[in-house]
Amino acid sequence: MSEIKTVCVYCGSGPGTNPLFMEAAQAFGKELAEAGIRLVYGGGAVGLMGAVANAVLDHGGAVTGIIPGFLRSKEIALERVQDLIVTDDMHARKRLMFEHSDAFVALPGGIGTLEELVEQMTWQQLGRHQKPILIANIDGFWDPFVALIDHMRAAAFIRPQLAIEVLKADRVPDILPKLREAAAEADVKGMPPEIAERL
Repeated sequence: MSEIKTVCVYCGSGPGTNPLFMEAAQAFGKELAEAGIRLVYGGGAVGLMGAVANAVLDHGGAVTGIIPGFLRSKEIALERVQDLIVTDDMHARKRLMFEHSDAFVALPGGIGTLEELVEQMTWQQLGRHQKPILIANIDGFWDPFVALIDHMRAAAFIRPQLAIEVLKADRVPDILPKLREAAAEADVKGMPPEIAERL
């Protein structure tokens, strides 16, 4: 698991109002390609989704797009990806995105991005996976969400026995190192204690 081969990126199907969001999506796509890490994403050609995928492809990287049939025209499926999977519904899309990915990154986005991020956090909280989850807090976009999570902890709705471990990076160059470090730590946690102690 410590070698991350695929990263799922959740992000907006629109560009947003801040040009830094598009710049971050393009920069992260370039980094994924240069690191030899396959992008798994929602399959669209527009907004931040299209920006990150096209950046990966433009720099020689590999992309798996997963899109439900009813969104194929609305989000304009990016046909140039190496692997385009068309699903029957959103549930199948999200399940396949999970199964194809070693880690998850949330760039800025809207309700859909938030829902996908929170679902992975919930599954982690319930012990269904140990894959790293990272919030790319570009220009403070996710600050209100981070404050909400802190508020939930303070109100004892996120308790120690239901802890969540969500990474945060304010800069694109910090994303992959943080994911790799978290994946390595997850490997150690999953080892027998006598082996983990020797590392």
